[in-house]
Order: sequence, then C-alpha cells, then structure tokens
Amino acid sequence: MSLYLTVFGKPRYLGVAAIEDDVINFDGKHQFPAVIQTVRGVELGIIGGKISPEQQEIYRSSSLKYEDTTESMIQEIKFDHAANPEEIEKYYDLKFHEEDVLLRSREILKSHNLKIKLVDVEYMLDQKKLFFYFTSEQRIDFRSYVRDLAHEFKTRIEMRQIGTRDEARIVRGIASCGRECCCGYWLRGFSPIGIKMVKEQRMTINPTKISGICGRLMCCMSYEQALYSELWEKLPGPGSRIKTEQGIYTLESLDIGRELVNIRFPSNRLVPVKISEFESFRDTVLKGEEWENNQPVKNNSPVAINVKANHDQKQAEKKSEPPKKSARVTQKNKPHEKSDQDSKDLQRQKNQPRRNNNKQRSNKHSNAQKNREA
Repeated sequence: MSLYLTVFGKPRYLGVAAIEDDVINFDGKHQFPAVIQTVRGVELGIIGGKISPEQQEIYRSSSLKYEDTTESMIQEIKFDHAANPEEIEKYYDLKFHEEDVLLRSREILKSHNLKIKLVDVEYMLDQKKLFFYFTSEQRIDFRSYVRDLAHEFKTRIEMRQIGTRDEARIVRGIASCGRECCCGYWLRGFSPIGIKMVKEQRMTINPTKISGICGRLMCCMSYEQALYSELWEKLPGPGSRIKTEQGIYTLESLDIGRELVNIRFPSNRLVPVKISEFESFRDTVLKGEEWENNQPVKNNSPVAINVKANHDQKQAEKKSEPPKKSARVTQKNKPHEKSDQDSKDLQRQKNQPRRNNNKQRSNKHSNAQKNREA
C-alpha cells in the first residue's frame, strides 16, 4: 500500500489516499481520475503522485487554516475505485450543468434582497448535494433562500461563505504579471501579508501595483520575505538615516543578488556598501572620517572588461594626436557682420526722416498761427 496525494473539488482541496499497489497501474506521469469519499460526499478526484510518510507529516503539520481560508489544507479522503468512462462523462456533464444552475440561483436571489454575491456552485458526483459558494461582508440569514433553492433543484443545499482570496482561487484570472494567478493553479493556502513586507522590500506603496485581482496584497510578496528579513536583521530599518557632521546618510535600498545596501551620501551620490561592512561604514562616518570604499562596485565580467579596454584605448589615442590649430576669424572673414561705425551711420539715417518730419510739422503749425493773427 502506498500513499498518494489527491486533488479534488473546485476550491482544489488536497487529500492523502492510501491505495493498494495492485489496484491501479499508475506511472506517476499522467493524471489518474478516481472516485473518492470525502467529508463532503462522493467526488471525482485526481491522483497526483506518491508521497512518503515523511512528506505526509509535512503536509499535515501545515494543514492549519490560513488567512481567509475556510477549509484546512489537507482533508481526510478514502479511495473507492478507479473512475470508469461513464463516471468521467457524468462529471463533465455536471460541470456543464452548473453554469445554468448558477444563473438560475442568481435570479432567485433577487427576490430575497440578500447582500451576498454568489461566486460558483458545485455538484457532488452522486448529485445528492449541491454546494453554493458566496461572499458577504456580514452574517446573512439565508434560510428562506435555501428552501427556495432546494425546491428548485430537488437536492440538498449547502451554503459555503468564502473570502475574497478564495473567490479569486475559484474563479481564477490573469494577474498583473501576465500569468495565471498563483492561487488559481498551484497555491493551496494564503499566508498573512502585511504592509510591513512592502516597506521592507522597498516597493512602491501604490494599491494598484501591490494588490491582486482579489483586492488584497499580492501573495507573491511573501516569496522573498524570508530573505529580506534575514538581511534587514543586520541593518537598521529601510529609510533609516545616519546623522553625522558631514551630513545625513540614508539607506535607500537593497541589492539581494550582490548583498549590498545602497546608501545616499550627503553629496546626493548613491554608493553601494557591502552588508558585511555596514557596521564598519557606520562607525567610520560617525567618527567624521571619509569612507574609503566609496566607489561603485565594478563589474568584472569579460564584456565589461572589453568595453573598459576599448574606452581606455580611445582616450589614449586622443591624447597622442597633435592639437589642431584653431582658425582665427577676422573682420574680413565675416563680411556679414557690420562694424560699430556702420551701425551708427545706419541708425543716423533711420532717425533723419523723423527729424525732417518734425521740422515740417512745426513750420506748418507756425504758418497756421500767422494766418489766424492776420
């Protein structure tokens, strides 16, 4: 007998099934459908692969409830038999029929005026139970609604309230990275994610950039959090300042790949300092001394070395060239420019008509005055 990891249900629950080795011929490379019995009823599950007893203990030790998750990670299941073609066809027929059930149940919901959102429905393989997954911000008395659903679909109705993250896991979707949401195809639980993680990773605190389609902080922020936490244990908090006589040194960001911390110097220059040398750096600047290793880290890759060699060669060639004689431009070589005397004559010619016009106006005025006195 071997232990097999099994996936079942629309929320994609996990289970461990003990199966005799001679019951099924499973090579572990292809999905194997099987009829299983769970706490929810008779279902069709997918046998994933063999696991060791040690792996089973790891799964069960991590089966605690996660944030916004109403079900545990690992559920008890019992293997019944390998699914035959008729049962597989019935399973897909029920999945196709669930779309019509969801639309009809939403129409019935309008007459009850309940503040809930129906996310999805799910039939058990024997059609003895019908699950309704919904979200709501408060507790809802839906007993009358359940009676109408039972009368409409002639089966047992069970309502399951889920969180916004569980909604995204059931509905699925495309994340901002362009790929399917992690909760939609491989993530089995939701670990708590806070704004502290965003600050430690020096990410932009913009809700549209750090939130998923569920409206909560993206799950991928927790993937590298352990590494960031380990690095920040050797450093003060992000954005911390070191006040010295020379000015203020600010911790800007981390470079995890090279284990460097980027520090903004009082001269507004960004200088990387090794995390292992940060204590020495802080003591040096607090004493008023200048940090010696204040040059950016050099890239010693062959491409960078070749580029630097070519640059040095070009600079050497420029220095070895004789200086070019600069041509002196005289007044004769620039006929389009006029001398100061020419500009004065031109200005005098422009002002001459104005003076003549003024004399003519004064003569006319004096002649008119003499005619009046006569």
